[in-house]
Amino acid sequence: MKAVNKLAVLLSLGSLLTLAASAKTLEQTYLESYRGAPGAPVPVAVVSPRVGPEYAGSTVELEFNVDTDGQTSDFRVKSSPDSMLGEAVLAAVKQWQFAPAERNGVPVTTRVVLPVHIVDDSAAGARYAAN
Repeated sequence: MKAVNKLAVLLSLGSLLTLAASAKTLEQTYLESYRGAPGAPVPVAVVSPRVGPEYAGSTVELEFNVDTDGQTSDFRVKSSPDSMLGEAVLAAVKQWQFAPAERNGVPVTTRVVLPVHIVDDSAAGARYAAN
């Protein structure tokens, strides 16, 4: 089955944004529109999971640490509709790069809970959520 490039990230109180029809990749659009909570780790490079269209609408929730250097560790799939999807999303997010969270201007290690919502980016009017 043909793999479809999909990515949507829901962080805390995310807001819906429409993807503009442009030459930008889904990843570029996400990074440019990211609005994280003050002091939270900020993604600086993301990789979309490669999964089939049957997963559109599914959400996988991951939990992991981002240390003071922006390095990730201690990953765990908190919830997923099935193990194959969970592993695909986990493998993609393990490749993400982050700027660390800061408290009073000082980098701090933070435990992150990241819901990743799968959308079919080939559908007209595809939408994704970002915080």
